[in-house]
Amino acid sequence: MRPGPLALVSVLSAVIGAAIVIGVGSAFDWVGTSRTETIVAAPPLIASEQESPLPRPTAGPLPGDGFDAARIYEARADGVVTILAFFGETATGDGGQGSGFVVSDEGHILTSSHVITNVGAGSSLAQARAADTVYVEFRDGDRVPAEVVGWDVFDDVALLKVDPDAHELQPIPLGDSSEVVVGQPVAAIGSPFGNENSLGVGVVSATGRAIEALTSRYHLVDAIQIDAPLNRGNSGGPLLDARGNAIGINAQIRSDSGLAEGVGFAVPINAAKRSLEELLEDGEVSYAYVGVLTDELWPALARHLKLGVTRGALIAEVVDDGPAARAGLRGGSRTVVFQGQEVTVGGDIVLAVDGHPIERGDDLVRIVTNILRPGERSVFTVFRNGRRLNLSVTLAERPADPGLG
Repeated sequence: MRPGPLALVSVLSAVIGAAIVIGVGSAFDWVGTSRTETIVAAPPLIASEQESPLPRPTAGPLPGDGFDAARIYEARADGVVTILAFFGETATGDGGQGSGFVVSDEGHILTSSHVITNVGAGSSLAQARAADTVYVEFRDGDRVPAEVVGWDVFDDVALLKVDPDAHELQPIPLGDSSEVVVGQPVAAIGSPFGNENSLGVGVVSATGRAIEALTSRYHLVDAIQIDAPLNRGNSGGPLLDARGNAIGINAQIRSDSGLAEGVGFAVPINAAKRSLEELLEDGEVSYAYVGVLTDELWPALARHLKLGVTRGALIAEVVDDGPAARAGLRGGSRTVVFQGQEVTVGGDIVLAVDGHPIERGDDLVRIVTNILRPGERSVFTVFRNGRRLNLSVTLAERPADPGLG
C-alpha cells in the first residue's frame, strides 16, 4: 500500500544494535517506499502452549494489572543481557554490541539477527554468516561465551545458547503480542550505547505496522511502534508489558538524526515465537513466497476507477516466473495519481485467500504470513474485468532477493 505520511516524509531507518555489525537499513534503497510488499509468507504461528515445543520459562507473569516500572525492572533485569559479537580470529577491537534476553532454563537467549550476523553491513543474504565469537554479559558483569543456534534475517530474530551451569539464569516469560493495544504502557530494558541494563518506558503508539526490515529487502509485518526511547545497543532487548511478559524484541528506530526521537519499533513476540520454534527444531526458518507487489485500494479510488469492488489489494507487479505469475495473476498496466497518491492499476485485485477476506494490502501480508507454508497450494480470489476468479497458487520457498525493482 502507499501510506500518505511515508509518501511525503523522508525518514531514516536507523539500526539500534551495533554500528559495526549492521549498517543502516536503507542500504537497499527501500526506506521511504510507499508500497507494502506482499511476497512474504511464513509458517503459521504456534497454536497453543500445549502443542508448542518452545522452552517454558520458570518465571510467571507478575501479579496485578497496574504498570509499575520499578517492579518490572527489579523482576526482569536479571534476565536481560548485553551481547558482544566479534568477527575475525581474535575477539578484540571493534565488535558489535546489542541486547538480548533469556527465555529458558536451558540457556536459550533471544536477540536480533543484525546484532550477531554481518547481514546489512554490505553483505548479501547469500553471504550471511554469524559472528565468529559471541559473549553474553549478565547484569552482575559476569561474561560467558555463547553459541549461535541460528538466525532469521527476514524477521530479524536470532537465537543464542549459553551453558546453563555457567551462570544463574532468570528467564523472561513470553507474552501474546496479538493482545497489545495502542496506549498500553511498556518498558524496554537493554544496553543503549553500552550502558548495560538501562530502563526506558513509554506507551504503544501503534500496532500492525509494516516496516522495512534492516536485514533483508522484505517487510516486517505487524511491528509494534512505541515511544519509549531506543538507541544503538537496545536491539535484541525485550519490550515488556505491565506483567513483565516479553511482548516484542526491540529492533529499530525511525529517525532523521539516527537518534531516539520517539518512533521505535519492536518485532512482535508472536513472530519471534515462530522463529524460535523453527530455530530450535531445524536451526533455520523456512518462508514461503508469492511474488507480487501490491498497492492499496480504498473506496474513493474504487469509485473513481468505476470498479465493481471497493476493497482489496491491487496487484501492481508480478515477478517473472514466480508463483503468482505461474498461477496466472496479473500486474498493473498503468499508473494514476489520485488524492495525492500514485497507484498502479489495471491488474488483478485480490479479494480473498483461501476464503480469508482481504480488506487492505496489509491483510494479504498477514494472511500469507500467518497461515500459508512453502509448497502449499492456496486459492486466490481475484477481481478481473468485472468478474471474480479463483486461481490456485503453489507457494515457493522465499528467495533472498524479492526480484522486484
